[in-house]
Amino acid sequence: MGRYMTWLAETKGRDFKRYGDLWKWSVTDLEGFWSSIAEYFEVIWHQPYERVLADDSMPGAKWFTGAELNYAEHALRRRDDHPAVMFRSEHRELATITYSQLYDQVASVAAGLKSLGVGKGDRVVAYTPNIPETLIAFLATASLGAVWSSCSPDFGTRSVIDRFAQVEPKVLFAVDGYRYGGKEHDKLEAVRTLQEEMPMLEATIVVPYLEDEPDLRSLDGALSWNQALGEPEELSFTPVAFDHPLWVLFSSGTTGLPKAIVHGHGGILIEHLKKIALHTDLGEDDRFFWFTTTGWMMWNLLIAGLLRGTTVLLYDGSPGYPDMNALWSFAEATKMTYFGTSAPYVQACMKAEIEPARDFDLGALRGLGSTGAPLPPEGFQWVYEHISERLLLGSVSGGTDVCTAFVGSCPLLPVHAGELQCRALGAKVEAFDEDGHPVSGEVGELVITAPMPSMPVFFWNDPSGERYRDSYFAMYPGVWRHGDWIKITERDSCVIYGRSDSTLNRGGVRIGTSEFYRVVEDLDEILESLVVDTGSLGKKGRLLLFVVLRDGAQLDGGLRQKIARKLRSELSPRHVPDEIHVIPEVPRTLNGKKLEVPVKKILTGTPPEEALKADATAAPELVGYFARLAIR
Repeated sequence: MGRYMTWLAETKGRDFKRYGDLWKWSVTDLEGFWSSIAEYFEVIWHQPYERVLADDSMPGAKWFTGAELNYAEHALRRRDDHPAVMFRSEHRELATITYSQLYDQVASVAAGLKSLGVGKGDRVVAYTPNIPETLIAFLATASLGAVWSSCSPDFGTRSVIDRFAQVEPKVLFAVDGYRYGGKEHDKLEAVRTLQEEMPMLEATIVVPYLEDEPDLRSLDGALSWNQALGEPEELSFTPVAFDHPLWVLFSSGTTGLPKAIVHGHGGILIEHLKKIALHTDLGEDDRFFWFTTTGWMMWNLLIAGLLRGTTVLLYDGSPGYPDMNALWSFAEATKMTYFGTSAPYVQACMKAEIEPARDFDLGALRGLGSTGAPLPPEGFQWVYEHISERLLLGSVSGGTDVCTAFVGSCPLLPVHAGELQCRALGAKVEAFDEDGHPVSGEVGELVITAPMPSMPVFFWNDPSGERYRDSYFAMYPGVWRHGDWIKITERDSCVIYGRSDSTLNRGGVRIGTSEFYRVVEDLDEILESLVVDTGSLGKKGRLLLFVVLRDGAQLDGGLRQKIARKLRSELSPRHVPDEIHVIPEVPRTLNGKKLEVPVKKILTGTPPEEALKADATAAPELVGYFARLAIR
């Protein structure tokens, strides 16, 4: 970030002394800022752009019109013997692929895809975990100008079909199975079902992962990974328009068919260059990790480390197997410099009382990222006390919709517990009050009031754009409403309070669910919790708390009183729950987000099949529990 600011002063006459001043310029002079990012990171243009921002309307902004480029060309720009990928899983030892080896393997897969007739605009999908073959298949797909999409193999078959069938893929990559938490999961039957349900498929390529030589006879004409490789040849990167589809990401699909969110080659490229290099501070000598699956946008951000010549660290397996030290062992083995994870994982480490800094050599670690949910102040304190006093803790928030974080970290700013350091460059994030006016120092709707290049190009199968507009622009025409509560502090840091449609409004005292969870989950007896306010506008409801207890704990009268006292003193008497129930686990989307809104709908009488698609959840058996509670 500092080098970029120096470059701006020396080459553009833009001399910014403070990050806040740089941010203001980046969101007011959009053309000047984004063209500087493209120039600073030496984007390779096959055709130069005519105009940086020909149309600034939302939705519908037109970025870098006339330009042609290719994302994969930038990811494979480095071709030496430096480690590009390091990988470990529950059943595979640590392995390394160099940048020159990665280039050769991508070239072989690209040649194989070409021999199968894959070309510009065709769709290639993957039902594979976070393994090197997935990354290689993606880069090969992108090099041809074809369109990528992926799902983790822990997704139920129906969930995968709901996603992949929308884009009518020509080729499916899949694994024969995987291991998680020490258990084997055979997926060949699921692959056969995918073939049956997607007759448009012309080829299926199976990566041997659970077995060295899986029996593929039950599948229709499937090829093994090695059979699908073509003769190595020099990669030729197909030039595509700036907004040509790179990949299709999907929303959680908890209440209907998942939204098929299309991002373009150019928008993702320059956004991820900015995010990876400036905000995350990664360079060629870094080793970058984020614990993720291929069904979460953080996988797409993780592999963007290749754009900077960084070593990307891939891990497949349970973060809690054989115990909560699994990922810290991986960090030591790889000399990890940046550890990306989720707030629930940090809190799980706290509850497990592990000591990463004491038990592992984490001397190379200088950054830790947290996303997926707000990280409470206690999480910040734990990181600095039990991992390192010297690292930059970057709590970040964004979304699948823009495939990045629009509030997050900056290496030039101080870290304040419970806060996100800043609004990201080029992201004009504001807080709106109930009347749609920007506010500072108070909680409001998180909105984005200027376009970003990585906003969706379109939704697949949404020719009129109606579903796209309804998703983000229905409340404030021309302004992106993200659906979170945010406060922008007097020092321009940010606090996220959870989903705005799951707010707890009790007797006029309104708080976000993240504040509630911070208090409840601070209790030693409680591992996780879910809170639902069944009230609505003008109608008082009941406040229901669901808790997951630590082994050995019981929800007796003493614990109930303890919960009530803590909430009464730290939040308000109005936020003491009317009912407390024990559940085996918190219901979440397949990407790990708490299902607050669908559960509220079920508890207030919406038929479960309308409120929530069970196979879009990580624990579908919990749907029936909440339905029975509503009937009662």
